[in-house]
Amino acid sequence: QVQLVESGGGSVQAGGSLRLSCAASGRTSSIVDMGWYRQTPGKEREFVAFMGWSGGTIAYADSVKGRFTISGENAKNTVYLQMNNLKPEDTAIYYCNAGSRSYAGGPRYAYWGQGTQVTVSS
Repeated sequence: QVQLVESGGGSVQAGGSLRLSCAASGRTSSIVDMGWYRQTPGKEREFVAFMGWSGGTIAYADSVKGRFTISGENAKNTVYLQMNNLKPEDTAIYYCNAGSRSYAGGPRYAYWGQGTQVTVSS
């Protein structure tokens, strides 16, 4: 089992910045990737950013490229999402996601945090 705890959400005006953190605990040695998703009422959860835990593969949704930066500290089992130039459409609950494999090549199991609210006002 992997447990994820997010922090850093809040309210900010358009153009402002926030930094989200997600700390993993439990079977952290099984984590192969971490990332962020977001969800607004009535919509499906959508991908925001991804980071491979070895090799450093990074990916972003087109809607956040150039504004958001994902980074991580393997030693602390923590991933961050620096969000700059925030827009009202970034308002959502942000969820941390971690991919876990029990063995190399095995199936990936996804874990989720409880979510943190980000509100951007115009």
